[in-house]
Amino acid sequence: MAGDERERLDRPLPEAVRQRLVDLGARRLGALPPEEVPAPLRRIARFEPRRRARLAATQIAAHLERDKAFREQVAEEVREAEPELAEAVEAEVVPPAAEPVAVAAAAYLLRPPGWVGLVEAACAQVEKMTSAADEKAASRTVAQLRDQVAAAKAAGREEIERLRDELRRARGEAADLRRKLHEARERARRSEHRAEELRVAAEEQRAVADAAVSSAEAELRRLRGRLADAEAQTEALRRSAREARTVDDARLRVLLDSLLDAAQGLRRELALPSTISRPADMVPAIEPDRPGPRSVPGRALADDDPELLDHLLALPQVHLLVDGYNVTKTGYPNLTLEDQRARLLTGLGGLAAQTRAEITCVFDGAELGAPVSVPAPRGVRVLFSEPEETADELIRRLVAAEPPGRAVVVVSSDREVAEGVRRAGARPTPAALLLRRLGRS
Repeated sequence: MAGDERERLDRPLPEAVRQRLVDLGARRLGALPPEEVPAPLRRIARFEPRRRARLAATQIAAHLERDKAFREQVAEEVREAEPELAEAVEAEVVPPAAEPVAVAAAAYLLRPPGWVGLVEAACAQVEKMTSAADEKAASRTVAQLRDQVAAAKAAGREEIERLRDELRRARGEAADLRRKLHEARERARRSEHRAEELRVAAEEQRAVADAAVSSAEAELRRLRGRLADAEAQTEALRRSAREARTVDDARLRVLLDSLLDAAQGLRRELALPSTISRPADMVPAIEPDRPGPRSVPGRALADDDPELLDHLLALPQVHLLVDGYNVTKTGYPNLTLEDQRARLLTGLGGLAAQTRAEITCVFDGAELGAPVSVPAPRGVRVLFSEPEETADELIRRLVAAEPPGRAVVVVSSDREVAEGVRRAGARPTPAALLLRRLGRS
């Protein structure tokens, strides 16, 4: 039986009891039909119970206080969840082992006769338990604070001792620093004195050096004058030698023409057959389709006689040997190796058609990683050196294979190649000469 609704509590409920009432109300809201939910609480009725209790705790507590219908609905939650406690509270018999918070909440909701006394008695027990718990927590806190104070005192004593030790060390270091500062000042004074001495000596040396430079400049001007005179004399000697060589070349040309006519007459008289193969064909080498190594270009050497190659190519039965990569690296090094070979062979094909000379172009094949296909122009023989052999060595073997007396011209700017073929009886010419001749073509 419900008690008098006019009974009122003289003081607010403890927070634990209030929170339990809010939790019960939040749980019950989710089970009520929408029309039985108080209008202010309908917005939160669709939330999860814990969220309802967190967001609308004040509204739920207020409706439990003044809305009898809502409070009775929540009381049903107590009857369903804790039926024994609800029966004992309604019978005004509180179980000894019951939790005071649960008893106070149940009495507040069920409101049997004398419910205010039950609530106040339960709240007094809750406050007593809370006070005891607070006292225990305070005792623990005091004990912890005492331990912290003792530890702080011990740490303070240790810190004081440490600071005293650091102070003693700092005083010792300060004394050392004062001593070192005094020594550094003494060294600085000595260094300044030495620097002044060196400055005076440097000025004296500078004066001597200036005099030496003036003398050297005068000597240099004198030597430049002598060098200019020597260059003028050298140029005059070169002109004289060129004129003399031109006369000798003309005489040699007359002699060679006579020998050529005599040789042609003997061939017709003896009815000699035409040559099937030439000595260069007998020298072992790698054909363009066989594998071989890559080349190392030679050095370009300047030449002041652009007509020399024309005179040499006019010799009867002349054999022109070309150090391929040496020429291409001199004339057009920016192209790829394939484009260099194609450009040189095209020029040599035109030269062979013009002069009808025997032309052999040798490329270094010591580092070729795969066979190469090189279309040789008409009248031009293309050879690659064998593995473990350079193009220079192949050129020397080609020169050595020629018969004594035959005119052999080797185009290469490599000094070693030039000296080697010269000793073998061939005539070396620089790559620049051939490049000029091909440029005219």
